[in-house]
Amino acid sequence: MKTECLSEYVKLNQKAYPCTVSLTMDLVGGKWKAVILYHLKDGAKRYSELRKEMPSVTEMTLSLQLKQLEKDGMISRKVHGKKPPIKVIYSLTELGKSFVPILEAITQWGNELVIRKGEFIQRQ
Repeated sequence: MKTECLSEYVKLNQKAYPCTVSLTMDLVGGKWKAVILYHLKDGAKRYSELRKEMPSVTEMTLSLQLKQLEKDGMISRKVHGKKPPIKVIYSLTELGKSFVPILEAITQWGNELVIRKGEFIQRQ
């Protein structure tokens, strides 16, 4: 029997899930979480750098998603300085880095799909 089917629920950080797929999707699912992780996979970035790389995400959404990823242990947030302007750097934690091979597979699959059935377009 598959490991993920051995019990009725799985639990992580005091939260119960019906299966490991549900747990994973809670951590990285949605429109922006995986995209944020993708942009951090090659190194730490400031909030403003993430905003530039993801122009269609609103500031509020980016802020909320960063907080959730930090709370879930996927990214870390380091604050430099005590008075404005402070410098905030986001980077992947070890847990976040363990998701990089999955991100790369998702990216490759998406690229192949666009090559076969869609098109890449340039930002204006």
